[in-house]
Amino acid sequence: MASSNFPTLIYLHYWAGAGHAWQGVADALGSDYSSLAPNLGGFGGAPAPTGGYTLDAYANAIAAYIKEQRLTHYVLVGHSMGGKFALTLAARQPVGLVGVALLSPSPPTAEPMTEQDRQESLKAYGKPAEAEKTFQTITARPQPPAIKEQIINDNLRSSKGAWDAWLLHGSRENIAARMCDVQVPCAILAGDQDQIMSPSVHGLETLPLLPDDTPLEIIGGAGHLLPYDAPEEVAALLRDFVSRLPLR
Repeated sequence: MASSNFPTLIYLHYWAGAGHAWQGVADALGSDYSSLAPNLGGFGGAPAPTGGYTLDAYANAIAAYIKEQRLTHYVLVGHSMGGKFALTLAARQPVGLVGVALLSPSPPTAEPMTEQDRQESLKAYGKPAEAEKTFQTITARPQPPAIKEQIINDNLRSSKGAWDAWLLHGSRENIAARMCDVQVPCAILAGDQDQIMSPSVHGLETLPLLPDDTPLEIIGGAGHLLPYDAPEEVAALLRDFVSRLPLR
């Protein structure tokens, strides 16, 4: 039974991932912390969000999910693409939101990606060999065979609509002007071996747009997929973050 003193953690996964990516973090946190990890539209077998694949459509879907769960006290924990969704929703100042934790987040500005990388990613859709290459790029620590298979299968299970929409539109959407409306405590976690977005990206593109006391925590030896590469470290940092949040 989770303690009523702790808010529910709403985990929002990375692009081409699924909700079960958070299992290691949830296990490391233990039963005192209640959590939910939905599959986001177009990933993990979930249907497309109503209204398409825009940031606001995803934020609407997440808000509706929270309402369905009847949550009144929660933290958004967004990873990569999920981080940008978390910020989109947080800027609306929804009732019950008490904090936002961002893991290797896609920045509120257009995500730094060369046109060559974008085109290569578009062409990689549905190709097992490319999914294997992506796995090698986004992880830095050794993964058990079952976890490697899970990461690759999640990549291949993504819908083409969601895949293309993020690369062509979502990752490019600029919501920087909305960030002044994010009024809850925030934290950023990053891996120093991240080949997708280095900690400097977060320091330059995201941190200046968040509340002044927002920390940027660096996890040594971890790559882009922090929930898989560093579940224990992520759990410890989340535990500390949640412990500092005001009870509402």
